[in-house]
Amino acid sequence: MSEISKLEQNIVIKKIDKETINISINNNEILMAIVGQFDQNLKNLSDLTNTDVFFRGNSITCKGSNENTSMFCNAIKFLINKYFLTNIIEKEDIVLSVKKNFEIEETNVKRFKQLIKTPKKSVIARSKKQSDYIKALKENDIVMSLGPAGTGKSFLAVSVGITLLMEKKIDRVILSRPAVEAGEKLGFLPGDMKEKVDPYLRPLYDALYELFGSDIIDKKIETGEIEIAPLAFMRGRTLKNCYAILDEAQNATETQIKMFLTRIGENSKLVVNGDPSQIDLFNKAHSGLVKSRDILKGLKEIKIIEFDHNDVVRHPLVSKIIRAYQKKSTDDKN
Repeated sequence: MSEISKLEQNIVIKKIDKETINISINNNEILMAIVGQFDQNLKNLSDLTNTDVFFRGNSITCKGSNENTSMFCNAIKFLINKYFLTNIIEKEDIVLSVKKNFEIEETNVKRFKQLIKTPKKSVIARSKKQSDYIKALKENDIVMSLGPAGTGKSFLAVSVGITLLMEKKIDRVILSRPAVEAGEKLGFLPGDMKEKVDPYLRPLYDALYELFGSDIIDKKIETGEIEIAPLAFMRGRTLKNCYAILDEAQNATETQIKMFLTRIGENSKLVVNGDPSQIDLFNKAHSGLVKSRDILKGLKEIKIIEFDHNDVVRHPLVSKIIRAYQKKSTDDKN
């Protein structure tokens, strides 16, 4: 049965009058997922769509303007389809279901064409640019992404990379990052090379463990299928049958990024991620991320995705914080 048929089978929408819509959901499991614990999902949807929402039995009644009740209905359809595909509705999905910049005209399964299934959870694009980014990660050999924290640059890159590894389409995933943090040098940190670099790659580990579980990831690190490699140690290598991520690339110089990209070999994909607003280099002018973007943007084989605050998928406050800092920066320049 197609996903759209499932949707039609499980939901009945009736317009009671000009300002009232009744939605009946015939599957109790889906209904409970939509409603949420203590009706919290419905309360959030009510706030986001500026409607009054009432829940009784298997029936949800929504009152408000025609535009807002229509938005609420589309959100419910979106969430039902999300549940069909992933068996879960998360807090972020509630916000996404009414997010205008994600072009919510369609509510069927096409919205989830960039779905990534991992052992612990399924990942979907939560903005138009995230959808473009996942598509690029799957189809292009080299991808660069620039944008603020919380836009999914590292999380989605890891999701695609480890999925390719699990599907045996590549032999190895390489995680790399410039070791720039509060002036510390790798040589003065305790432990072997992996232990020295681990603190710098913590965000990538967090994503790996969330999606695949620590047992799977630790085993693949032990076997070398996941390799931790400081950027400085990439020189002279040719990367074959692998997927390599250079994270926090705003802290790499133009020469270092060029060195990393020219390591590409047969059946490999390289990903360069960074946030130009969070440069930790002593001389910020030495950052090569934006310079590399400008140099490479004319090459059609390299896909460049630029995120902004609209693509932030962490706590809603993150987007507001980013906008506030951007405004302050603009005011200072003026």
